[in-house]
Amino acid sequence: MAKHIVCLSFDYDVTSWHMPDEDTELASVVEIEDGHVGAKNILKVLEKQEIPATWFISGFTIQMFPEICDAVILAGHEVGHSGWTHVAPAKLSRKKEEDLLIRANATIQKLSGQKALGYRSPAWDHSPHTLDLLLKYDFLYESSMMGTGYDPYRVRRGYVEDGIKMQKEGHDTRLIEIPIKWSQDDHTKVALPLLEPEPGQQPGVIDAWLDEFLYMQATSKWGIITYTCHPYVIGRGKRADILSRFVAQLKTRGATFMTMEDAAREYNARAPFAARADLSKAS
Repeated sequence: MAKHIVCLSFDYDVTSWHMPDEDTELASVVEIEDGHVGAKNILKVLEKQEIPATWFISGFTIQMFPEICDAVILAGHEVGHSGWTHVAPAKLSRKKEEDLLIRANATIQKLSGQKALGYRSPAWDHSPHTLDLLLKYDFLYESSMMGTGYDPYRVRRGYVEDGIKMQKEGHDTRLIEIPIKWSQDDHTKVALPLLEPEPGQQPGVIDAWLDEFLYMQATSKWGIITYTCHPYVIGRGKRADILSRFVAQLKTRGATFMTMEDAAREYNARAPFAARADLSKAS
């Protein structure tokens, strides 16, 4: 039976964008209110449309602004891990990356009652240590890479390439990748271009995002499409209405809305992981 899953995800870390490093006090509050107002508007849209979503929230944001984060949990949404602040993992030592991973997860557990099972890198990239750490701390899935269109896959360990061609294929680990795309991110579709373009320019965000879903529907019997949004972008004013209208259109076309955790579990049931015997402990 055909099934086309939509995962709406919201990266809620606007506060830590303005921090000069991962440990210092807040450096600027330029867009903080935008983020908070946007988050509240998005929660209203999700409630109205009666759909679940996944919120990737930095540990610092949870610590500093617990009321809105509590509202996310009370509404039944998933909270995923997005670092302690908006610092690229590649800029951190292994010890620092691990310390901040643990610190943020402790904050998420205090908020929601459980550690995060999903991870999204603040910078949509990994350090050489990120995969090992996500496996060590039993994450189910991550969503920072773009290896496929609408098919989740197992993140590989030992993959090597020189910028031109693959040198070593590596092997699958149990960690599930739910891929993202720049064309499904509100920074590229909302914040940078015009929301309602002039005739002859690129299509509006609803048409562009809907086309991505319809393509998945036309080319696969089962798949997951992930839309990445930010409260201070999609949640403000007219933009929140655009989100609501987009969701309504997806509903009329048979979309199944899931949290990313539930989508990852469904993929896992469809394609169970079989570790290689000699690598099972490391996978």
